[in-house]
Amino acid sequence: MARRDEQRGDRRNRSNEEERDSEIVEKLVHINRVAATVKGGRRFSFAALMVVGDQKGRVGYGHGKAREVPEAIRKATEEAKKSMIRVPLRESRTLHHDGNGRWGAGKVMVRAAPPGTGVIAGGPMRAVLETLGVQDVVGKSVGSSNPYNMVRATFEALKAQSSPRQVAAKRGKKVSDVIGRRADGASTAAAAADAEG
Repeated sequence: MARRDEQRGDRRNRSNEEERDSEIVEKLVHINRVAATVKGGRRFSFAALMVVGDQKGRVGYGHGKAREVPEAIRKATEEAKKSMIRVPLRESRTLHHDGNGRWGAGKVMVRAAPPGTGVIAGGPMRAVLETLGVQDVVGKSVGSSNPYNMVRATFEALKAQSSPRQVAAKRGKKVSDVIGRRADGASTAAAAADAEG
């Protein structure tokens, strides 16, 4: 009897995993042919860089290498699914604040944007931001154009994102206190600008 329950549990877990996997969007960022010099000459294989995300605030990247392209992509996708991180989004469409990320010579900047802006970013950064589910964001790469470094730098910038709730929890305050101050600051700045104008 216990064995039958275990099988049912396994089936249920498998169906939950399949549901989660069906929602995940996969993007191939870069594929590279690499060679290993061996006794008889060169042995070629393929390296793939994949980005996966559920377009609801979770995203991950992975790297896979194999003799055939599909196998390299499969390995990279599996690794990406294991390394997914959660990024807090504002109104489920943009980032909470601006951020910078750096990995090696790859430097990136990401900025929150108003509704209707769209995803203004290129190449590997765009793949990461689209799979994350951001609809309005401005991204700029100011360093290396190496896709591996760009993806990792983008992840560094996204890991630094924090929501007002997280900031409030760290400071031991209410969310309204954290947001309220910023709103008051903005209103006083606006009032000062009006007074000058």
